[in-house]
Amino acid sequence: MEPIIALRGICKIYGQGESEVRALDDIDLDIGPGEFVGIMGASGSGKSTAMNIIGCLDRATQGSYRFAGVEVEALDEGQRALLRRHYIGFIFQGFNLLARTTALENVALPLLYRRVKRKERRERALAALELVGIANRAHHHASELSGGQQQRVAIARALVTEPPLILADEPTGNLDSARGQEIMKLLVALNRDRRISIVMVTHEPTLATYCHRVVAFCDGKIQRQEGAS
Repeated sequence: MEPIIALRGICKIYGQGESEVRALDDIDLDIGPGEFVGIMGASGSGKSTAMNIIGCLDRATQGSYRFAGVEVEALDEGQRALLRRHYIGFIFQGFNLLARTTALENVALPLLYRRVKRKERRERALAALELVGIANRAHHHASELSGGQQQRVAIARALVTEPPLILADEPTGNLDSARGQEIMKLLVALNRDRRISIVMVTHEPTLATYCHRVVAFCDGKIQRQEGAS
């Protein structure tokens, strides 16, 4: 089966000559459909740079990135924006919700950008909130929700466009351990039941145990991979 993500010889270089810094140095990585992959590494290891390239938020200096068989590096900015909008969901450590907007409206926002009609936006947003177990808070403002509830809303927002890939950047970083475990179990269930590929950056070894495979970065290179490939 073709990988949803295929990186070949990916380099990200800043500066020139003696000031050159290789944030990523000749990275090869495949991620299959329905796989749950953890990305680990110290600050400056290259893991965040890799996530930004996978999420089409940044471009590689060298190398090939294919998303579901499409050569991403050949796309222009408009095409890359469409790829992000239609095929990738993002979950951030800081939730990134609009505080004075309801949970329902926050979840529906990506559909507004896609010009989905109002009735359908509402139906799909409610269904996404139901999926993450927080439909009973649909009409509460984000500022009225607990941290765990806000992260569930953020996950629903990532799911509402039904993307094949979710990128999660420290999704439990602002939660206590109990709420963090709840979020991880939810992500595992979504990955298992809906076959969504998930790539998660984490620095917590205990959270990495939820993943099918862990890819460890060090000094811009993949240091090791553990688990099923």
